[in-house]
Amino acid sequence: MDLVLIIVWQLSQGSATFRELQQRCEKISPSLLNTRLKELKALKLVESTPNGYQLTVTGQALFSIVAPLEEWSYKWASQIKKDNV
Repeated sequence: MDLVLIIVWQLSQGSATFRELQQRCEKISPSLLNTRLKELKALKLVESTPNGYQLTVTGQALFSIVAPLEEWSYKWASQIKKDNV
């Protein structure tokens, strides 16, 4: 999954400080995370708050569109496993 979607996915679980988000994103390099957060802020998908970063209303709408992919991916992976056994 692209890093942008990983960040959106992680922030859907709640706001996070930079360090918390870095941990959630598998210890991505600080410079790359900072760059992606700047991009997401410029696109109005993420905002900074006193509690850290969080999804904007638009970011939450994006998450609601991509969230069903999780269930689909599990079904797909299960089917692939069955077909290869």
